Amino acid sequence: MSAAAWAPVSLAVVSAGVGCPRPARRLADWVTEAVCRSLAAGGVRAEVEVLELHRLAADLARHSIQGRISLDLWEAIAAVVAADGLVVATPVRAASPSEVFDSFLAILGHGVLSDMPVLLALNSSSDRQPPDITQVMRRRLTAVHADPVPTVVVASPVDWRATALSGAARLRACIDRAAVELAAAMRSHRQ
Repeated sequence: MSAAAWAPVSLAVVSAGVGCPRPARRLADWVTEAVCRSLAAGGVRAEVEVLELHRLAADLARHSIQGRISLDLWEAIAAVVAADGLVVATPVRAASPSEVFDSFLAILGHGVLSDMPVLLALNSSSDRQPPDITQVMRRRLTAVHADPVPTVVVASPVDWRATALSGAARLRACIDRAAVELAAAMRSHRQ
């Protein structure tokens, strides 16, 4: 096996939750663990960088008003650009992600995420989200030329209640399926 095969892959994790507690971050952690397990099963080690967008909310607002990008924001952008794969966990309400995610995506602009494998994890505020929510979110990523994996993880209040009772089999199965897809895409992207 070549030395390149042993080189770790880089996984950036963007958590766009802003409330407390932050279910989007918990969802991001579960997805990240599953992706790392899937990569490890294929003999690949992942280096993970988690970006909490709520910590950059003031920087994002300042950028939208003044057009300036802070050092912290530059570092977040650099972490995403350098990654071999990306996990995005964002709350959604009425088929829209959090404002901080939209602001961050706007700063990344076109081309930065070109062909980047992305796993999209949505924390829904309702058990009855519009059926096209995953398509709306996938379109936002493909508009900036990212390459979202086929499975979109959607966690609803029912899933969180099931998790509290240790009955989150549906959500875990969806996370595992999406993680396998992202791990495979990351390996292909790296070659």
